[in-house]
Amino acid sequence: MAEDDPALREQLRAALTDAGYVVDAVDNGIDAAHLGASEPLDAVVLDLGLPGMDGLAVLRHWRSEDIQLPVVVLTARGTWQERVLGIDAGADDYLAKPFEMEELIARVRAVLRRAAGHGSTQLQLGPVTLDTRRCKVSVDGRAVALTPHEYRLLAYLLHHQERVVSRTELTEHIYAQDHDRDSNTIDVFIARLRRKLGADVIHTVRGLGFQAREP
Repeated sequence: MAEDDPALREQLRAALTDAGYVVDAVDNGIDAAHLGASEPLDAVVLDLGLPGMDGLAVLRHWRSEDIQLPVVVLTARGTWQERVLGIDAGADDYLAKPFEMEELIARVRAVLRRAAGHGSTQLQLGPVTLDTRRCKVSVDGRAVALTPHEYRLLAYLLHHQERVVSRTELTEHIYAQDHDRDSNTIDVFIARLRRKLGADVIHTVRGLGFQAREP
């Protein structure tokens, strides 16, 4: 997330965190361009009015480097010309300030679903259902309580069903950039999820990582 207004940046960080996302936040375009090019981000909320390098320039840079991460653009300039510029630069969605935080979260969920090829707010795998809108998980209709890290890990695996995901990739996506990342804890979270969801939902692919696939 790239936003130069300190108060709004912290509001965005809190709202996205409460919605179950790990948030890396920067306050200028130069850091945003570097973060998007160097970190395996799932999506970006990008303000256009950034100092150092404006949001459109950041977005055009990413697209010129074939960095195709989903981007929701924010701007205080809500004219149709600005929307056209943002979309032509490669934005996946566009939101004019001021906005409701719930709408932003919904748009983030939508671009993530589209990027993963999912049309519904609910991700299904065998008896397991993950509701991305309410951040709830159930097995055969029975609610299952997960910790934030367990939820993030499961959500990432379900967004990428059938694909083998390495421990390193999971670590990068469940911990913020400034967190002390320890890939060894992934095995602990996987073991907990298997106890709560069933042993056949998450499979270990020896030497490569983990895979969520139909039991």
